[in-house]
Amino acid sequence: MTKATAKSPWVVHVNCNSCNGCDIEFLACLTPMYDAERFGVLHIGTPKHADIMVVTGSVNNRNARVLRNLYEQMPSPKVVVAMGVCPATGGIFADGYNVIGGAEKVVPVDVFVPGCPPRPEAMLDGILEGVKILEGKRRNSATVKPVRRIKIVRPAPAPAPAEPAPAAAAPVPEPVKEEASC
Repeated sequence: MTKATAKSPWVVHVNCNSCNGCDIEFLACLTPMYDAERFGVLHIGTPKHADIMVVTGSVNNRNARVLRNLYEQMPSPKVVVAMGVCPATGGIFADGYNVIGGAEKVVPVDVFVPGCPPRPEAMLDGILEGVKILEGKRRNSATVKPVRRIKIVRPAPAPAPAEPAPAAAAPVPEPVKEEASC
């Protein structure tokens, strides 16, 4: 992690099932009045590049799998911020037949921002608290080095060149002894 990227978290926003009050206030954080970019916070559309996931709305049976899938697409280390009372407990939708409850039942939540809807200042505070947690996770992950098992393959030594076999000598015939006759 470089010094330049340590304080510029990228945030992806996931609306699970809300009345859009938290979503409107979250978008207000991005306007020049509150200016989240002064802290280096960028709102992006893909979880594959995000450092922080902002969840709004209560989690139900239909979007729990989607929320989990988006969480798993984020690179580690990652932080989840639950904006509002709905992702914390289910909120006003908690008694619904299809509502599971808060986002913590599906993904691990690091920061809870209370309110219905929370004010943009509180949302920025929650994101900045998430940045602190993210820096701590990055420091801890930098000390743990993964074990990489590398198998080094070396070619077998070349066989020594074979010496040419000496040419077999042709058998020399033995001289024939003549016997003396009398």
